[in-house]
Amino acid sequence: MTESFSFHDIARLPLPGDNVAIATQKLAAGTRIHYNGATFGLDYTVLEGHRFAVEAIAPGDKLLSWNLPFGVALRPIAPGEYVANAEMLHALSGRAIDFVLPAMPNFADHLEPYVIDEATFRPAAQVDRYDHDATFQGYRRPDGRGVGTRNMIVLLGTSSRTGGFVKQLEVRLAGAADGYENVDGIVVVAHTEGGHENPNNLEFVLRTLAGFMVHPNVGAVLAVDYGLEPVTNEMLRQYMVAHGYALDKVPHSFLSITGGFQTALAEAETTVRGWLEEVNRTPRTAESLAHLRIALQCGGSDAFSGISGNPLTSWVAREVIRYGGAANLAETDELIGAEPYVLQKVRDVETARRFLESIERFTERAAWHGASAAGNPSGGNKYRGLYNIVLKSIGAAMKRHPDVRLDYVIPYGEPMAQPGYYFMDSPGNDLESIAGQVAAGCNLIFFITGNGSITNFPFVPTIKVVTTSRRYRLLSREMDVNAGAYLDGTPMDDLGAQTFNLTVAVCSGQRTVGEQAGHAQVQLWRDWRQTDESNLARLLYAPQPQGVPLPLTSSSPRALTPSLPLLSAPRIALILPTSLCAGQIAQMMAGRFNREGVGRARGIERFVALVHTEGCGNSGGPSEQLYVRTLLGYLRHPLVAHCLLLEHGCEKTHNDFIRHEIERLGLDEENFGWASIQMDGGIDAVMEKSRDWFESRFAVDQPSVRLPLGMDSIRLGLMSVGPLSDVAQQALAELSRAIVATGGALVVPENASLLSSPGYRAGTVGVGTILPTLAYGQALADAFSPVGFHVMETPTAHWTETLTGLGATGADAVLAYVGEHPIQGHPLLPVVQVTAEEGVEQRFTADMDLILGGDPTAWPQTLLDLMADVLSQRYAPKLTQQGNIDFQFTRGLLGVSL
Repeated sequence: MTESFSFHDIARLPLPGDNVAIATQKLAAGTRIHYNGATFGLDYTVLEGHRFAVEAIAPGDKLLSWNLPFGVALRPIAPGEYVANAEMLHALSGRAIDFVLPAMPNFADHLEPYVIDEATFRPAAQVDRYDHDATFQGYRRPDGRGVGTRNMIVLLGTSSRTGGFVKQLEVRLAGAADGYENVDGIVVVAHTEGGHENPNNLEFVLRTLAGFMVHPNVGAVLAVDYGLEPVTNEMLRQYMVAHGYALDKVPHSFLSITGGFQTALAEAETTVRGWLEEVNRTPRTAESLAHLRIALQCGGSDAFSGISGNPLTSWVAREVIRYGGAANLAETDELIGAEPYVLQKVRDVETARRFLESIERFTERAAWHGASAAGNPSGGNKYRGLYNIVLKSIGAAMKRHPDVRLDYVIPYGEPMAQPGYYFMDSPGNDLESIAGQVAAGCNLIFFITGNGSITNFPFVPTIKVVTTSRRYRLLSREMDVNAGAYLDGTPMDDLGAQTFNLTVAVCSGQRTVGEQAGHAQVQLWRDWRQTDESNLARLLYAPQPQGVPLPLTSSSPRALTPSLPLLSAPRIALILPTSLCAGQIAQMMAGRFNREGVGRARGIERFVALVHTEGCGNSGGPSEQLYVRTLLGYLRHPLVAHCLLLEHGCEKTHNDFIRHEIERLGLDEENFGWASIQMDGGIDAVMEKSRDWFESRFAVDQPSVRLPLGMDSIRLGLMSVGPLSDVAQQALAELSRAIVATGGALVVPENASLLSSPGYRAGTVGVGTILPTLAYGQALADAFSPVGFHVMETPTAHWTETLTGLGATGADAVLAYVGEHPIQGHPLLPVVQVTAEEGVEQRFTADMDLILGGDPTAWPQTLLDLMADVLSQRYAPKLTQQGNIDFQFTRGLLGVSL
């Protein structure tokens, strides 16, 4: 039976004058709609959040939302027609949907060029300030540091190389702040940056870290490095002094790890515990709302973000500005196409120019990497009705209230010195943008989401606002505010007043649902590798490795066999997040299942989650292909007994995307688990679903038996960092030859110092040019030959990125020769550190698994025995014992944040 509706019961026009409407629920093909005295039927089923025409649109005419053009009709479009572009149809074709899509698009994307008419430009006035004050209970900081909404002690990894250290320090300090009334917590800030030599984002990294250290929510901060990284404590200190950051006004310490990991942890723990009494002496006091700095951020946006969620938070931001506070709009590429609205009210023409220059710079940087800034919308955005960048941007721009003018345009992370409304240059990547807003001084985050993103920041509270009541009901335990009440009939002024009151309460100490859930994540604006277009063609069309192992030199290897039997590896259950936003939940899930002993009776050694920062908010093309290839390597890793894919729900590489990739490999999707934080109803619900899936698998597993294996079963990753002595080169060469000669597999990363060491080269692959045989993260199973001597390409010199790629090849363990200082381990496979270098031996003996000494001719056998003990679980490497681990996909040479 054909259904019939009044327009206002099932759709919304963002503004009168629009010629397309947004469906507020899924509408079946043939549905009759009564609109403005006429009736028309829908030609296809229209998803919630998707658009249909309400007026006839001629070929070449523009499609309008918020009275701004987002597309041009390719053919006549009649009222009731599902409006669809090619990108949306492509995105939906990769989803599991139960209805027929249009065969062809009926409109093409349209981006209207915007130019300031300086002849007619008129500066706008800011909204009037109230003649009375309002207060919240905050932490007043000395000498202009502002007022905090939280009072935290921060454990900061200055670069990615100390991320594992500060994470373990947080574990050691768990509960240490309990009983201190005015200390809101001790939190870790670990990130992926500062590991590349000569990073192009150096200024951004230093400015962001500097802003973190003096942030009003920070009661004290410990910054940790090794002193040798591309970004160090001393560089940070010098930057802060040179740029006037009030470092002397915050209790702080710069710690450089110069000895053993455990010794440094003990020193750091003593320092932090010594701050607790001092930090606790700062109480909450009544402070003016003029001290509020609100970050306006959206993620997992949908078609209703610009109708309910974003206008609601702009209402609150307007009130804060009227009390003398400030608000910060960001995400440069998510405002492309919305320039007419953003610049409708602006302080002066110079501010307008700076805004347009920010977009131009961002667009140019993306082009250097073969990407388009217009490629920002994710699969989740398109699925929820944001067909292209213009629609996404127009909705995002509604975070500026029509009454409020744009006052200032600032670079990423630059402090907000004055009250008013700011735009900060940043990528659309939620986490990277939020980090810049926090560094700029924001002490509260509004996170508006259509799909139900659950992002939180460690030391600044996040109020999450969801755009529809249907999604709020699904995720009520993860969301703070239901902006969908506006769509249901609640006046915006009433909903705004309620949200304003919640804002004051949260700033005064009421915990948000995210704080109660206990998960948070930090990501700085990630480095980009190109500074112009000169290398683009070469990188886009570079030949791919062929998977053929390299022949070794003709010298006969000495026969080596382990002194003790080599046993089969334990079975691991893997939780693999498909994007950055699912990572923290995957980690919580693995931790809970391990504590509860899930699967242990069936021979499962442990659960592992691979937490990363990719899958959304970055460019596609070669960078995305590299990420997906590496991801697929892990879900097929030989150590993994069972793998569950955990999506957030709105990412580019969602579960349906991964299903298609699995099908392409000829694998059965039924062999993997599938869970969605958003679609399965939030954290608790998705944990239970995931547990049930794993339990169902364990119930039919055969009993686990550790079997003896031969040398031909060895799949070893071999990496080196720093210089190697001649005798170490010779020993590692002999070990390599022995593994290959007995039918095993050896994978050496292209950037390993071994491959530029004459002694190792002479004993293995000779002195000729070495070309990689495996792409980064390529599984040995996909190579022409899965055994032999392989070299994996490494686009960067970043250690953790290299180790992450090695793991995806299928290596069961990694042997790392350390010539400088210890590296971080891997969450899935054991990493063994050895050295014969005197400087490393003297400083880091406690962190090495083996100090090579004595007769060098015995070293190859000693190394083989050590690796056999590790593979057979007779010995746990120091990195595993310490918990000093990290994981990060590379973006290669063409990855860029969007």
